[in-house]
Amino acid sequence: MTDRDHVDEHVARWLPVLPDLDPDVEGAVVRMSLLTRHLREVKDRALAELDLQEKEYGTLHVLAGRGGRAAPSDIAADLRMAPASITARVDALVRRGFVKRIPSTVDRRRIDVELTDAGRAYWRRAIGVVGDEEHRVLGALSPDERRLLADLLRRVTLVAEQRRDRTPRDVGGPV
Repeated sequence: MTDRDHVDEHVARWLPVLPDLDPDVEGAVVRMSLLTRHLREVKDRALAELDLQEKEYGTLHVLAGRGGRAAPSDIAADLRMAPASITARVDALVRRGFVKRIPSTVDRRRIDVELTDAGRAYWRRAIGVVGDEEHRVLGALSPDERRLLADLLRRVTLVAEQRRDRTPRDVGGPV
């Protein structure tokens, strides 16, 4: 490939300093980091334009992914938070008209949280901006190249997840 980006310059600068540096690993990791940062900035701008906080968006996102309705405990689990922490988030979203509390269909003692039309519209606008940028950036690749990239990243992610799931005993560390 003849096109060079500033990551190529970064790698060239570090190779004399770190002769054992694998330029392919360094280039891939730096590019993944830059792409992640870029998409985060796009998302942050979209949320700011919508006057939506990240935690509000995250809660709306979880609800949308659960079909628009969930128990607070399920929202907490999806966000990897303590269930008690969800109450304040839901309260804020109720005040903005983005969600409402409704009786559970499973347990009459329980209350579920449901997306309102306004909440769904705000979530769709935010995710639309990010999705458009993802498609723009990955539009540099053909459909086959995007599929290959997704497959390669899946393999790398599975290795990372194996390491994360191991206990200290598994990696020879203290228990």
